[in-house]
Amino acid sequence: MDKDISKTKHSNNYSRDKLKCKVLGPVANLEEHVYPTWWRNIFNSLYLKTDGDVVEDQRITNEELDQFLSILKISKEDRILDLCCGQGRHSLELARRGFKFIEGLDRSHYLIQRAKKQAIKEGLDVRFREGDARRLPYTPDTFDVVMILGNSFGYFETIEDDLRVLKEVFRVLKPWGRLLIDVADGGYLKENFQPRSWEWIDRKLFVCRERSLSLDEQRLISREVITNVEKGVIADQFYAERLYSKETIPQILKTAGFNDTIFHSEFSPDSERNQDLGMMERRLIVTAVVRKEWSPLKKRPKEEIKNIAVVLGDPSKPDSLKPFSIYDDDDFYTIDQLKSALREIETCHFLYLDNHDTLIQDLMKLTGKIDLVFNLCDEGYYNDARNELHVPGLLELLGLPYTGSGPQCLAYCYDKSLVRGIAKEMGIPVPDAFFIKPEDSAFELPFDFPVIVKPNFGDSSFGITQKSVANNIKELVNAISEIREKFGYDKPVLVEEFLTGKDLSVGIIGNHPEDYTVLPIIEEDYSLLPDGLPEICGYEAKWLPDSPYWNIKSIPAELPEETKRFIIEWCLKLFERLECRDYCRFDWRLDAKEVPRILEVNPNPGWCWDGHLAKMAKIAMMSYTEMLEAILRAAGLRIGFQLNNKKRTGKQVLQSSHNNKTLISFNPK
Repeated sequence: MDKDISKTKHSNNYSRDKLKCKVLGPVANLEEHVYPTWWRNIFNSLYLKTDGDVVEDQRITNEELDQFLSILKISKEDRILDLCCGQGRHSLELARRGFKFIEGLDRSHYLIQRAKKQAIKEGLDVRFREGDARRLPYTPDTFDVVMILGNSFGYFETIEDDLRVLKEVFRVLKPWGRLLIDVADGGYLKENFQPRSWEWIDRKLFVCRERSLSLDEQRLISREVITNVEKGVIADQFYAERLYSKETIPQILKTAGFNDTIFHSEFSPDSERNQDLGMMERRLIVTAVVRKEWSPLKKRPKEEIKNIAVVLGDPSKPDSLKPFSIYDDDDFYTIDQLKSALREIETCHFLYLDNHDTLIQDLMKLTGKIDLVFNLCDEGYYNDARNELHVPGLLELLGLPYTGSGPQCLAYCYDKSLVRGIAKEMGIPVPDAFFIKPEDSAFELPFDFPVIVKPNFGDSSFGITQKSVANNIKELVNAISEIREKFGYDKPVLVEEFLTGKDLSVGIIGNHPEDYTVLPIIEEDYSLLPDGLPEICGYEAKWLPDSPYWNIKSIPAELPEETKRFIIEWCLKLFERLECRDYCRFDWRLDAKEVPRILEVNPNPGWCWDGHLAKMAKIAMMSYTEMLEAILRAAGLRIGFQLNNKKRTGKQVLQSSHNNKTLISFNPK
């Protein structure tokens, strides 16, 4: 029900088969004439006439949706429920803008049928349902976003019913799902409503309105008399809406279980008629977030289900790679996005292990009871990056099959200098570099500035900031000091020539040479970076939202075909030589002559929904779920584990595969 309650209405005496109706005449107490269920039959063709200056104006709908989307910042892959959707004006516009998973629900049969007809007419993929907002026909944890728009909250006679609506919304939202409500500013209207008004709807229709506060002053009661100049009064109807204010809205949201309530703005529609906006005159936009555990899933028969244990970092332990060394809301949101994606793999049952104090005992109990371990503990055992290899080592000791690379590969790739040496030995170009040990008090620079200073051991861009790029000796000394002092790093430092060409990443899922997919190569877009800052995707870009580096985007790389082919072939050679398994990411950079040079190899790279691997997968038309499932399938194929799932049908754009092994001569010098 998407409407201006001051202008929308059920007629207590209106018959759909007759234009004329009984008129009550003067009424002393409006509240006595409001039916408890006045909203059941009110939203009809008359509603679209009396409120058409707002709810039938596409310009207003577009402006509202622009504002809502700028607040929510939702993805076109998110599942969205437009609750009380009316004739579907917002749902339909979302579909026009490319959003893929939209549902609209409303109590009005007339408005839902109208919405369905419009969707069919335009060929839009939106599902519309009739239903009661107090009993939503959806399973728990279905939607990423629920929107209650057009002043559609507060119609029920009791506050308990409004609370039931919010609790239902809470139930059907996923963990970290968001609610947006566009609701009348009750505090303002309580003091500023018009007791009497009238307006022309068109050349034949006009409407007169009376308003008063309820006895408890918690609702605004309205009467509306609609008259046709040729046929007389055609509706005499009464309705009411609860007045929620900036003080009461957070209270009811908190009672329903929501967190992080935020008021974003106050606004009024720019109606062309602009004669009596009523309850639409001033509205509030408020959002809230769901923080809850995932609801238990109904299990399939055991023979169809694969049991998979997911090993993660320990959120109760410090993590030196994270800002303030703790898990924050973004980390917990990322974990919930992972769980949400894995729930879509219907033939697998996932259990999650993140308590490192009991991890060994927990895994021992699972021996013989699980089919696979999904090793996503890239933080390392006890959140120590140096102990990342300990987790697969432990799994091998226990005889548990697992995804991703083994301990030896992780040990190789943790040492940047070692990877450089192996690549150089294989004829794969690397940047010029030299090594500084902790005990070194002097060094010689064997090549020209600029240079970049990196910890030799580590990942997640630990220790690499804008100050890591040095253009002279003083800046180089300061860069080394910052790594030592600010980040507390006391291991060898790698000083590389700073390459100024495109910053590239390549992702591989699968295993060479049997079966693998090379995801589209991406490059970092530094166009929004302020002048003077070095073009690097370091610690600030990954961990500090207030940094200008946070605005860096990853885009499909534009490369000569010959360069692209060589990068892919070199990645495959390194994948095999370093004994990478199931998935891996390779970071490259072009030098001033556009020669690609390998920077790092990242076995078991970041698995998060907004990480580089997921960005590549999205370009390849793979959803986040499909990416995770592809990793599981790769591990399954390697160890003889058959993963069946009928749902995954996503298209993939492949850069290379096992049946494309063309080699092209290329002299990097």
